[in-house]
Amino acid sequence: MNRFIGEKISIVTPKAQTTRHRVAGILSGDDYQIVFLDTPGILDPAYKLQERMMEAMQAAVRDADLVVYMTDITESPDEVKNRITALQLHRPCLLVINKIDLLKDRPLDDLLQAYQGFSPVRKVIPVSAMLGMGMDELLKAILDLLPEGQPYYPTDEITDRPLRFIVSEIIREKIFLLTRDEVPYHTAVVIQSYEDKENLTRIRAEIIVSRESQKGIILGEKGRMIREIGRQAREEIEQLIGRKVFLELFVKVRPGWRENDRFLSSLGYTP
Repeated sequence: MNRFIGEKISIVTPKAQTTRHRVAGILSGDDYQIVFLDTPGILDPAYKLQERMMEAMQAAVRDADLVVYMTDITESPDEVKNRITALQLHRPCLLVINKIDLLKDRPLDDLLQAYQGFSPVRKVIPVSAMLGMGMDELLKAILDLLPEGQPYYPTDEITDRPLRFIVSEIIREKIFLLTRDEVPYHTAVVIQSYEDKENLTRIRAEIIVSRESQKGIILGEKGRMIREIGRQAREEIEQLIGRKVFLELFVKVRPGWRENDRFLSSLGYTP
């Protein structure tokens, strides 16, 4: 989706469960408009936050005209088939195999052959989203399967999410990239204030964690970790909005926030 839109609408990390919300990316061409809905992946929920994530994914599948299931070369074809089958799709499905640029001695044809005859999938398309390989074929396949209709959004819009949401996600991405183990999965980010001043934008954000020990990890020795999270996030936000940013980060312990219905709703995880 980010490759098609030309902007980073959804955050990306090597870790599972990076995507928590349903995020729309809007691609408008001369005679088409595609609304991509990036969703959380398929998982077996262990707490209410994950239940809300699964509900967002299932709602997107129900509402979609077309399902694009993305896997990559590291996943087992049998596991992918089982997940797609479990979705019980009533819409056309494209299977996209990402990261083909990392194939070495393994022939691509062997990988594609593993999906031959898998009826829920209309077409299997190998791509490298990072390098842009196969993206034209994927776009054509999407347009071939989408029904005709009127555009939902103005042609200059690229997402349905406000800037504050994207900023909070950028901060959360840096936490995913810079911390390990369970810490990223116990972390949420809340934008407390966002003010455009004459010469810069001032942003104050609160990083929510579940335990004091996690707060210590986010802060780091002598505050090194939170400064690095802030530095990397600030640089990316500046590139996004095209102006200087003053970013303040604070850490708050909120035990059990992943199970708190009211707090999850305040973060946008609606049941």
